[in-house]
Amino acid sequence: MRIVFIIDQVYRHGGIERVLSIKANYLATQNNNTIHIITTEQQNKKACYEFHPSIIFEDLNINYHRDTSYFYPKNLLKIPNHILKVKAALKKIHPDVVVVCSHSTDTYFMPFVLKKIPKVKEFHYSKFIEVEKRQNPSSVFKTLFFKFADYVETKYDKLVVLNPDEAAYYKSNNTVTIPNPLTFYPETMASLAEPTVIAAGRIAPVKRYDILIDIWKQVHKKNNTLKLHIYGEGEPNYVAGLQKQIERKNLSESVFLKGATSHIQNKMLSSSLFVMTSDNECFPLVLLEAQACGLPIVSRDSPYGPRNIINTQTGVLIKMNDSEGFAQAILELMSNVEKRKEFGRNARLHAVNYSIGKVMDQWNNLFNELNHVK
Repeated sequence: MRIVFIIDQVYRHGGIERVLSIKANYLATQNNNTIHIITTEQQNKKACYEFHPSIIFEDLNINYHRDTSYFYPKNLLKIPNHILKVKAALKKIHPDVVVVCSHSTDTYFMPFVLKKIPKVKEFHYSKFIEVEKRQNPSSVFKTLFFKFADYVETKYDKLVVLNPDEAAYYKSNNTVTIPNPLTFYPETMASLAEPTVIAAGRIAPVKRYDILIDIWKQVHKKNNTLKLHIYGEGEPNYVAGLQKQIERKNLSESVFLKGATSHIQNKMLSSSLFVMTSDNECFPLVLLEAQACGLPIVSRDSPYGPRNIINTQTGVLIKMNDSEGFAQAILELMSNVEKRKEFGRNARLHAVNYSIGKVMDQWNNLFNELNHVK
């Protein structure tokens, strides 16, 4: 089967890029598959994740201006050339299915390019973030745009969402739920003996590390031996603001912004608890990775990903504005090694449900269904 994945780029570290590498590599090792990845702005940079040598890359060299909206005039002017180039590329490849990964300009025109080729759109964010904007649009343009987006979604053969709660946000009946696959499953699990709590992910306002630092102040008042390690990268000014918050709260010897790492598995294995304070999530892969390492989790019950991964046997879900309860959950788990180990064992068993083989069976079934229809 000839499968084309469409994404803006694969040189930046990110969840979409990481998941694409895992899925594409798996498919590339299966007999009779030819995998193509079409990018729009790779800029001759090296891929940040490893890809199977048989995978064929093609960059269309569109290079949208990423400092502004895709719908600003200087970006809109690039769309006709983008459509022509992607159409030519698909004609040359003659794929059996096309999967649109990132949520960029091509999302809105791909269903109408070579219509006989089955098209799948992946959604890697929660549509919860659109609810307020849809109920109270700021302009006529916003109202029309949401109607247009809903229309476009009906024209895809399938929309892939990451958890069943997300399907309720789509007005079309072409959704299917396929979670992200687990990226690793270490041979051993964390000993859970270290006084280290870990958080990891993109350093951005939506992740609410500012709230986590406030929570940690409460933790530190009752147990000053614990350490919080935060891994990830983000906009420098925002990261600097978090560092100032840490210093202002006198937590410099307790909270550490560790930056990006290519060895998150080892960092998790050297920790005893994973925490997440995001305002919203869709399917946080990092929680599965933590479970694979045998880490219990404390997370805000944000819409809607964490509740699809964490249960009462593997961790603690905290109401969104309950910072005191969050701090208390950390303190209780970090003072009870047996409870941590029980949660950790259960978490590791739960993570097996998202093994690459099980998840990719769902993708293969979807591809076969679409080609049967075709």
